Amino acid sequence: MTAQLPQALAQYFAAKNSYETSTVWWRSSTTTPASETRARSIAAARRSGPGSSMRRANIASPEVKDVARDGGRDIVSGVVSGDFPGSPAALRYAFTLAGTKITRLEIV
Repeated sequence: MTAQLPQALAQYFAAKNSYETSTVWWRSSTTTPASETRARSIAAARRSGPGSSMRRANIASPEVKDVARDGGRDIVSGVVSGDFPGSPAALRYAFTLAGTKITRLEIV
């Protein structure tokens, strides 16, 4: 890796790999866009609602390969593998942080 993964991002990926993403959401910024807030609500409903046993059917595990700074963003390159068509897939995540909070996440 070209740079060390910031703690907030290390926690994000650890939670993603443990399939306990709810541990990440409370760490996000209060300035989180409405679209991400809605996504969190949907994710919470899926975890507890009907068909929650189905959510394990499409498990994906990200593996961080590289991290670099680009302006005000941390660009994380990784490989996501799981039981989905096209696995494994290379992805680039662009995180914007405010201190120890994730304020934006884009897949670029």
